[in-house]
Amino acid sequence: MTRTFAALALAFGLAFGPTVARADGQVAPNFTLRDINNAEVKLSDMKGKVVVMSFWATWCQPCKAEMPHLQAMYDELGAKGFTVLSVSIDDARAASGVKPYIKSNGFTFPVLLDKETTVVAQYNPDKTVPYTVVIDREGKIRNVHRGYNPGDEKKLREEVLAALGAGQ
Repeated sequence: MTRTFAALALAFGLAFGPTVARADGQVAPNFTLRDINNAEVKLSDMKGKVVVMSFWATWCQPCKAEMPHLQAMYDELGAKGFTVLSVSIDDARAASGVKPYIKSNGFTFPVLLDKETTVVAQYNPDKTVPYTVVIDREGKIRNVHRGYNPGDEKKLREEVLAALGAGQ
C-alpha cells in the first residue's frame, strides 16, 4: 500500500507540479525583475536577441570565474543581437553587495536581482549556481549549463554564435 501511495504521489507531482524550463526548445518562461539600478527588465523585451541568462551569487566562486567570460561575449557580440542577463539569487540581506561587486569588476551587462528566487524557481529549482541558459531569438531555450569549469566558456560561445547565425 505504501509503495502504491508513493507511486501515485510521484505521478501526481510530475503531472501537476510546477513547470520547469528545459533545453528542448521550450519557450523560456517570461519574467520581470528589477536590475541593480532599480529599472524593470522583462525577458519578453529581449525577443529577437540571443540571451545568455546566468544565475549566480556573490558567494559563488565558479560564478565569479565565469563572469569575465560573459562580459567578453557581451562586449564582442552585443552589436550582433546578443545580450547577457545576469540574475543574482542573493537573498535580500546579501543583495546589497551585488551592485558594488559588479561595479568594482567593471561588468556592464544587465544584472537582475531575484531576491525572492521566483525566477530561479522557474528555471533552476535546485538553485545550482552558476546555472546558464541560452535562449534563442524566438525566446526558446536552446541549452542549459550547470556549474562552470575553465574552458566551458568556449562551448557556450559556440552555442551563442550558432544561435546568432540561426536567426539570420
